[in-house]
Amino acid sequence: MLSLSYPHIQKQDNLPARLQRLPRIRISQIVMDYLAYGWSVEEMCRQHLYLTPAEAHAAMGYYFDHQEEIDREINQEWQQVQENMTQAAKSPFYIRMKAKGLL
Repeated sequence: MLSLSYPHIQKQDNLPARLQRLPRIRISQIVMDYLAYGWSVEEMCRQHLYLTPAEAHAAMGYYFDHQEEIDREINQEWQQVQENMTQAAKSPFYIRMKAKGLL
């Protein structure tokens, strides 16, 4: 089996793929801009000044080669956000507006 190397990307077992230079930035975070907004690599770099074109291209290449892995990671994060939203206490403002039928 051919092993591919992805410049600018680090992937450790059981951890999400990340940028080497900025390990707090996961590949899935970059991909979400592509999926949600349809942004090109150039637009991603304009929107996120910390991101170099080479890193953005590497992230997208990694995504297309590992789409199932990244899509699963994005889906798990989405599910966690949804759970957090349903468990979060509603603010008094929200409760009043809901009672008035404004929400």
